[in-house]
Amino acid sequence: MTEDLGYGWQGDLIDLPAYLKRIGHDGDLAPTDATLRALHRAHTTTIPFENLEIMLGRPVELSLDAVQAKLVERPRGGYCFEHNRLFAAVLERLGYEVTALSGRVTLGARGTRPPTHALLHVRPPGGSRDEPAWLCDVGFGAGPLEPLRLRDGEEVEQDGWGFRLRKGRTVTTWSPSTLGWELHQRGPDGWVQRHAFAMNETFRIDFDVLNHYVSTSPRSPFTTRPFTQKFSSDVHHVLDGTTMTTTRPDGTTETRAFTPEELPEALATYFDIVLDAEDVPRLIAFLR
Repeated sequence: MTEDLGYGWQGDLIDLPAYLKRIGHDGDLAPTDATLRALHRAHTTTIPFENLEIMLGRPVELSLDAVQAKLVERPRGGYCFEHNRLFAAVLERLGYEVTALSGRVTLGARGTRPPTHALLHVRPPGGSRDEPAWLCDVGFGAGPLEPLRLRDGEEVEQDGWGFRLRKGRTVTTWSPSTLGWELHQRGPDGWVQRHAFAMNETFRIDFDVLNHYVSTSPRSPFTTRPFTQKFSSDVHHVLDGTTMTTTRPDGTTETRAFTPEELPEALATYFDIVLDAEDVPRLIAFLR
């Protein structure tokens, strides 16, 4: 057996038929731009974003076996490190060149944020180096539906949702950015910087370290309340605590509050997240 040095994404171990069934993809698997767009859209609109393991008192595991068991074999989801761990293995299996990156989530805020988000830099095999690579982000919970070309000023409209990439902007009030790139998302009030990221390769061991902080630190927003998202071409559902916000591409929003007892059913109805029977009272107890 070849020693695992932690450089790759273990694509040889992925259960590809199960993954494709989970996301509903029965199209071409040749490692082309078109296949990448199709897989990205199918993954993003099928597997939800969620942090519920933390509320249920369990660690967030990033081994490929654990991620497949949770995101593929069960009606559950995960957050960025789980999603992109899985997607990277799938793309590697298909022959794409995959490099992970880490991003600093800003959501329009000033100041420097820690690198708590995972993204993927992807090229089809044998592609021209003169053509920009793709930025894949299946683990943010709010799109994009399809990957974005890493071009400065690239602005795309995807089923009414707007995204753009910029290079060399500033992320603090006191110094020029050394982060390289920013991803912006269009909201009801215009463009908002979502996160900034550098072109520095991130490895699986880095995912483990960052995941530990995100899933255990009292300063992490994911350790204090449930946070789930489901994104599609025509609607974006976000559950923050017990309040759900529904946003549509035209910027219209609706909010709805649930009681702790109503939340398990809401998770199944709006987010396609079905908890095991023994986890339902655990979640309700946490919320109380």
